[in-house]
Amino acid sequence: MSPSSLSERRHPLALGWEAVRANLVPALIIQALMFTVFAAYYLSPTFAEGLNRVADYKKAYGLLFVIPASILAASILPEIFLVLFFQRGRVRWENCRSILFTAPIWALDGVAIDLLYRGLAAWLGDTASLPIVFAKLCIDQFVYNVFFAAPYAVLAYQWKNGGYSIGVLRRNLTALDFRDKLVPTLFTTWAVWIPVMAIIYSLPLALQFPLASLALTFWVLLLTYMTNRFAGKSGRPAAAKRMEMSPKLAQ
Repeated sequence: MSPSSLSERRHPLALGWEAVRANLVPALIIQALMFTVFAAYYLSPTFAEGLNRVADYKKAYGLLFVIPASILAASILPEIFLVLFFQRGRVRWENCRSILFTAPIWALDGVAIDLLYRGLAAWLGDTASLPIVFAKLCIDQFVYNVFFAAPYAVLAYQWKNGGYSIGVLRRNLTALDFRDKLVPTLFTTWAVWIPVMAIIYSLPLALQFPLASLALTFWVLLLTYMTNRFAGKSGRPAAAKRMEMSPKLAQ
């Protein structure tokens, strides 16, 4: 039975829990990486100085930093990982086409994230007290993600998996189908990003976006896997599957 037929029969909360369990290892890797960076910032003066330089650069250049950093983290680096780990180091046209699709998608998302962080700092303050971090975390995860970030990602990748056709997207994405994709995406988002954002909001504002970009690379790999499964595809890239089949065809 295909993943799409499963999503029609199962309750979205069950699908959400399945998504959390399926992606638990990547989530733990992201969280461990972010905690290591967080600890190193406060324990290593040399590491802190390096991060502060990045923060100063971001503060000085604004969107000229945010947009390239978002494209690098969420569009280019995930494709590099796919080439290295799934395609035996061979670059294929699908990788270039994927970057052309994801670059503007994640550039816009990066601008929205930067505006969110700066808006929350202006509204609630830029201190790392428990009430402020908790309030930012709740707004980020249960307002921003529910009403913008998760729906935006689901629609964007559904459009991609439908051959970049608005007509196909409109026909295939009914309200019920959208719910069955959105809920698992939200559950996985919360499993990954709640601990990560608790760390990020405990850092100074200037460091929040650079650190979020670091986690975004792994998140895009995870999101791509999930949305491929929603579309009834293998979670692994098509180029990798063809390369696995080619030795058999040659025999």
